[in-house]
Amino acid sequence: MSSRKSELETLKAELQARLTRYEAHQHREAGALDKDFEEQATQTQNDEVVDSLEVETRAELVQIAHALERIDSGAGDECEKCGEQIDPRRLQVLPYTTVCVNCADN
Repeated sequence: MSSRKSELETLKAELQARLTRYEAHQHREAGALDKDFEEQATQTQNDEVVDSLEVETRAELVQIAHALERIDSGAGDECEKCGEQIDPRRLQVLPYTTVCVNCADN
């Protein structure tokens, strides 16, 4: 298994674990809202932040799944728009990217 694929699999597992924690928070598995109104307001604000993080995590998981599919098909390091090789430095920073810098800017 390539180091990039291994890195993506590890990142995928970490994000799935994070998503499980977000879902547990949203389902109030730790308990219902506090009876204190001010505390409820804080908890509600926290819920909004967790909602946003959950959306971002799900989007990142979709990108990782797409990148893994491309790796498995043999096209993992090629830009899916222009077909050129993606700079390895870009892949180090964004291991789930499927486009080169030039195509990402367009």
